[in-house]
Amino acid sequence: MNRTLLFLFSSLSLFACTTTKEDTSGSRTSKTPVAHNTVVECILYDGMKKTSPQLVTITAGTEVQVTDTVDYYFMKARVTKDGKTYDGYMQRQCFGNRN
Repeated sequence: MNRTLLFLFSSLSLFACTTTKEDTSGSRTSKTPVAHNTVVECILYDGMKKTSPQLVTITAGTEVQVTDTVDYYFMKARVTKDGKTYDGYMQRQCFGNRN
């Protein structure tokens, strides 16, 4: 009797674990870009390091589309300058304090 109950309980536990579905879609991926204006002159980088290749220099007051808050120091951004669109990474300090 104890073996039967133990088997039944372990089978139900295993079944419950395999049928749960994780929501991996997340709300973060469905957000649209948010427009921000830079407060200082900044550089749009190709990667998330200051040593990464520079794509374009952005003057203060330029509108930037922030597409993701990737890192503590960098944000993924899209900038249009001289009719050309650039995608890259900018430092958070370019936007000042956001509360």
